[in-house]
Parts: sequence; structure tokens; C-alpha cells
Amino acid sequence: MSIIHKTTMSPTKVELLTAWLPGQPWYAAAQRAPELSKAGGFRLDDPEGEVGIEFMVVRDDAGDRPAWYHVPMTYRAAPLAGAGQALIGTTEHGVLGQRWVYDGAHDAVLVSQLLALLQGRAEPQAQSLSDTPDPSVTAEVTGAGFEVPAGVAEASAVANGPDGTRLLVGDGVVLQVTRVLRPESGAETAGVRGHVSAGWRLSEDDEARGRFAVLHDTVS
Repeated sequence: MSIIHKTTMSPTKVELLTAWLPGQPWYAAAQRAPELSKAGGFRLDDPEGEVGIEFMVVRDDAGDRPAWYHVPMTYRAAPLAGAGQALIGTTEHGVLGQRWVYDGAHDAVLVSQLLALLQGRAEPQAQSLSDTPDPSVTAEVTGAGFEVPAGVAEASAVANGPDGTRLLVGDGVVLQVTRVLRPESGAETAGVRGHVSAGWRLSEDDEARGRFAVLHDTVS
């Protein structure tokens, strides 16, 4: 289980995302500097214990109305070869030293564990507590007779667009990482094979729940 250190990070995760988000095709308030605050998320464990894996939600108040963004991130002790385009930034961790922070959709460790979550082989963990499962995060494969491709270590193709990030993870199978979060309607769409759902804070007194990732056929 990963250990959550109660320490400082400089710059903070929110500060890193403030600089990084405006360059993403799914960021809505492109003409304004983000006004971010943390709004939720969860973690997964790296079986090798080397890479931190976090699915973070931030609220942005820069636009005409609030928006909530989902950014899966990995934290590494050294640069990830060939992933310079996915680097969010570097930070100094008060216990672990310098860390390289990546957009996790481009990191094979996160992709593998997200698929493991859909397969029931990984258990979601609380965002800010060590060794604490988070049962509010749910994963479901809905397609009859469908199995997440076994042994997939990374996506063969990753594409960012205005609707999120599409990862080709198997023959005819796409894992869509939601970037702009919206409350789920509960209705399935054609071609959907599975999904990961979790909650986040809309405000101090209100919460929402939606799909952080959706597994579907390429034709959907």
C-alpha cells in the first residue's frame, strides 16, 4: 500500500495544474488563468511500489460558471523515458525529494492499474489516507461476455481531444478518460463496455458523482 506523507510540495499540485491546464484541448476557460481548488479524487497502488498514482479532481472558477476537471497523475522519482509531452511539471516533495509529475493517461503504470481496477484486480484507495480503501469508487464491466484485455501494459495510442482522452487498449477497445466531469445520468450509451465512477465536491455542502473513465468499442 502507498504511504501518504503529511508534508509539503513546492510547487503544489494545484500550482502545477494551474500552469498546465490552459494548454489542454479540453480546458474550457482558455482565455483566462485557472482559479483552481482541490475537489476530490482517489488513488491506486503501483504493485511495484515505485510510482504514485492519483486521480485528482479540481474545481475551476475562472469561467462564467464553475467547471470540474479530472486529471489522473503519476509521481515518479526520475523522468519517464519518451513521455516529455506528458510532463505536468516537477516538484520538491518534503520527504521524497524531487518528483516528476505526469499526465497519467500517458503512463503505462497508471493505465495498467486502471484496467486492473475494471477487472477487479485493484482496489481503489483513499486520496489522502495511507492504507485505506475507498469503497465509494466503483468499477463495472457491463458488456455481456466481455473481458478487459489481459496483459495490456499500456495504450497503443493516446489522443487528447475536446471531449477527453482516448486510449486504444485492445483490439477494437477504447478507454475514454473523462476530463470535464458531469454528474452521471445513469443511462448506458451504445457500445459502452464498462466504467469507473467516483464522487467529487461541488461545494462545501454539495457533492456529485460521475464517470471518470469509460470502456467502449471503437465504433461508439
